Amino acid sequence: MSGPPSIENQASTLCIGGDWTLVHYSELRGRVAGLRGSVAPDQAVDLDALGSLDTAGAALLVELLGSERMAELDRLAPGLPAERRALLQAVATAMSGGSEVKHPPRPSTLVELLARIGAAMQGVWEQSVELLGFIGLTLAGMLAIILRPRRWRITSLVAHLEQSGLDAVPIVALLTFLVGAVVAFLGATILAEFGATQFTVDLVAFSFLREFGVLLTAILMAGRTASAFTAQIGSMKANEEIDAIRTLGLSPVELLVLPRVFALLLALPMLTFIAMLSGIVGGAVVCVLALDISPTMYMSLLQQNIDVRHFWVGMGKAPVFAFLIAVIGCLEGFKVTGSAQSVGERTTSSVVQSIFVVILLDAVAALFLMEVGI
Repeated sequence: MSGPPSIENQASTLCIGGDWTLVHYSELRGRVAGLRGSVAPDQAVDLDALGSLDTAGAALLVELLGSERMAELDRLAPGLPAERRALLQAVATAMSGGSEVKHPPRPSTLVELLARIGAAMQGVWEQSVELLGFIGLTLAGMLAIILRPRRWRITSLVAHLEQSGLDAVPIVALLTFLVGAVVAFLGATILAEFGATQFTVDLVAFSFLREFGVLLTAILMAGRTASAFTAQIGSMKANEEIDAIRTLGLSPVELLVLPRVFALLLALPMLTFIAMLSGIVGGAVVCVLALDISPTMYMSLLQQNIDVRHFWVGMGKAPVFAFLIAVIGCLEGFKVTGSAQSVGERTTSSVVQSIFVVILLDAVAALFLMEVGI
């Protein structure tokens, strides 16, 4: 029942009605102050005519009736709606200090630093466990369909191969060509002091066949393809398309992950080969223009001094990097929680993780191969 607030202090009953809201706070504040101390603890209370009630009005009612009486509202006012009873009891609890939050003392800077390091290490451990689990799931899916050509997603595979491989050829070729020219120029500048400029050819070929060709290509794919995989799958997750795939009885891993993994397994070795050639050509241009090394002599030095095992070392890393980049990109896409912000965060995370994993594995592989003499 809505209307102006009213308080009638009758002989045995305190009748309260009307709207007890912030609009009437000033009026109610004065009337409650006038009744303070005149309401007996055992006096009956009639709240049946109570209209609207908000937090300000509830605070005045608690002040008038007392916090103890609010705990007995079930008995005193059985007709009071449950939401108003809950509001009155919550305000009474807050005013009695029952919900006072006790803030713990702030830890020292050293403790906060150690806590952050511990939280970061725990996050790395949890991500590593998730990645290993998803790698196992992907490998199981690959084994399940490898001997069943009818389950291959050829159309999807070709589409992803075009996007991740063919479309990336210009940027990979241009970047590695420029890096090859820079490596040759810097190497020639240093080696000229020792009269050994012809070893610039060995420097360029050795660095691009073993390291730069595959590493630069993998980093480009981590930034370009892994982020695309995450955004594509993340958008499908946000639009509940993945739930629809599961409802239809299809496997999201087989339908979404495996075509992308197979496409990158084919694309990255081919791009690595192009990167090796482009880097060596970039070095050849500098050698021809700045060092008076003819193209014929350049090729002759390559054939004489560079062993083919360096080529296979670089090519051998490509499928491993391709598999990890594709798996990380797809896994981060499945972690999207449904918002555009989440898609952006997971896309960034997939790029960072992919580049970190590629560089870490390349460093470990380089040290191991040098130790075993390959």
